[in-house]
Amino acid sequence: MKTILIGIAISLFLYSAQTLHIKKQKRAVLTTIDLDDSVFYGPQLPCYYSNSVSEYVRRIFQDSKGNLWMGTNTDGVAMYDGKKLSYINISEGLGGSQVTGILEDKQKNIWFSTSNGVTKYNPDTKIYLNFGEKEGLSHVSTWSIFQDRKGTIWVGTYNGLCRFNGSQFEKFAIPDAKESWIRSITEDREGNLWFGTADQGAFKFDGTSFRQFSKTEGLCSNDLTCILEDWKGNIWFSSMDGGVSKYDGKSFTHFNAENGIGDNEVWTIYEDKNGAVWFSSEGFGVYRYVDGKLQNFGEKQGFHMRAVQSVYQDRSGKFWFGGGNGLYLYDGELFTPVTKNGPWEGGC
Repeated sequence: MKTILIGIAISLFLYSAQTLHIKKQKRAVLTTIDLDDSVFYGPQLPCYYSNSVSEYVRRIFQDSKGNLWMGTNTDGVAMYDGKKLSYINISEGLGGSQVTGILEDKQKNIWFSTSNGVTKYNPDTKIYLNFGEKEGLSHVSTWSIFQDRKGTIWVGTYNGLCRFNGSQFEKFAIPDAKESWIRSITEDREGNLWFGTADQGAFKFDGTSFRQFSKTEGLCSNDLTCILEDWKGNIWFSSMDGGVSKYDGKSFTHFNAENGIGDNEVWTIYEDKNGAVWFSSEGFGVYRYVDGKLQNFGEKQGFHMRAVQSVYQDRSGKFWFGGGNGLYLYDGELFTPVTKNGPWEGGC
């Protein structure tokens, strides 16, 4: 294989499979001839790479009808209805080809946060409604979307938080994070909203005021990727450079490269139906936390996905993992790579 390194000065969007940075700098651009996918996505599996659902699956969601939705980095959203796989992209009406979040509202509409605004999709009428800066968003690059128990839809953008008022979005300023990149939104059992930022840690909103959690208070990092409340009421935080923190309301417990996980870059946290907490670790697959113990699932277990961005358990109990390498299915015993042709029930 021949590889040429060319040093150039250029202004550009530095876009990777996991994140987006906007800045100016000198970069060495790697140009390759006959580049093998395994360089970026790990070892190839004969039944998989030639026909993957997408090179990168970053969000997975099952709607009330049982349809499985998969947000991708470049192919829009894929949907498996139990019989066939179909795609929705810009040509069909989707706002952007990168899908970072998926939710179903109380009226059964499906919402997508994308690289070019927010899309509301009515599965019955097949009508798409797109929202951009003209419709109130503070930035078209949207990274998180969430509907709270009151029915309000919140969107985290590259440049602050927005709230839907029923017809359009409006900016909702977080003190000390008015222009922060909002990567994660969730709600705890008491109705408090939590917002995870890329530079200021987390903010807890009780409906009236905000409380900040940062490294100063003991959080693992100010560069957060995901927030989760588990069944015990603990709040979990994942980060780009500090691993994971678990907050019990009084103090933080940390999981990082120094005490048990492979790498401090963690993109997702998920709690399954049995109360186990799963989280990714860049280059090391996923970890499962049960009763104070961590178990790793990676190459040795047949899980050839190094960059995991989404973990999801469907209504039948099967686990789906999305990231670099596309999509994997885990039935509790076997990890199976899923292609456009399946298998959707396990077995390669």
